[in-house]
Amino acid sequence: MPITCTIKDKIAEIVFDVPPVNAFDSDTWMSIPQIITEAGRNPEVNCILIRAEGRGFCGGVDIKEMQAHPERITILNRGNYLTFKAIRDAEVPVVSAVHKFVIGGGIGICGASDTIIAADDAYFSLPEVDRGAMGGASHLSRMLPLHKVRAAFFTGGNIPAEEAYRPGAGEKIVPRADLEAEARAFCAVIASKSRKALVIAKEALNGLEPRDVDRGYRWEQGFTLEMYMHEDSQKSRDAFVETGKAAEF
Repeated sequence: MPITCTIKDKIAEIVFDVPPVNAFDSDTWMSIPQIITEAGRNPEVNCILIRAEGRGFCGGVDIKEMQAHPERITILNRGNYLTFKAIRDAEVPVVSAVHKFVIGGGIGICGASDTIIAADDAYFSLPEVDRGAMGGASHLSRMLPLHKVRAAFFTGGNIPAEEAYRPGAGEKIVPRADLEAEARAFCAVIASKSRKALVIAKEALNGLEPRDVDRGYRWEQGFTLEMYMHEDSQKSRDAFVETGKAAEF
């Protein structure tokens, strides 16, 4: 199974394992919301931990699928939207434990989470401009200040975990070898609390946010569809699949 969920000590641990880079196709994205929602509704779960096996946390979407089947963009968009919304709407706190690359949709997962534990080798990136797409800034804006988000979006550059941590993106940075243990220990503190208190607190905190991140992401997705209809979008995907580099315009 590419995505598994195990429950132990009131922690639901959701693990991504989609070689080679945890880049998910549209079907995989569509499968994630139910896993998260069911975990959050389970009365035996007080905290959800999302982590990954392999080379990095999440490579975003499967660009090869979108290159070969651009008509699937609406399914992919819906899978992304429902995944991030499920995380934010989960009845209990959600912690993302990330290592190495956190790209595209990985940003959405982290931005929708309640907090992040990052390995010291982790970095965050929104290469959408180079992939012929849009989206992700709404969730990155839950992690970083406005101008940092815009610089990252326009350049498609990488933000090391240490740099993201300084303005508040994440709870702590830990050695890569200690990531799983540190994340489970942090989740254990949350899981030791009253489930009822956690559910109420999550709802209250969501309601305090100054803007609706889900609505903001839906706004972005409208521009994703507009971009996909432009010839530059296909040129960008072709360049990435064929050379691994951004197209030149």
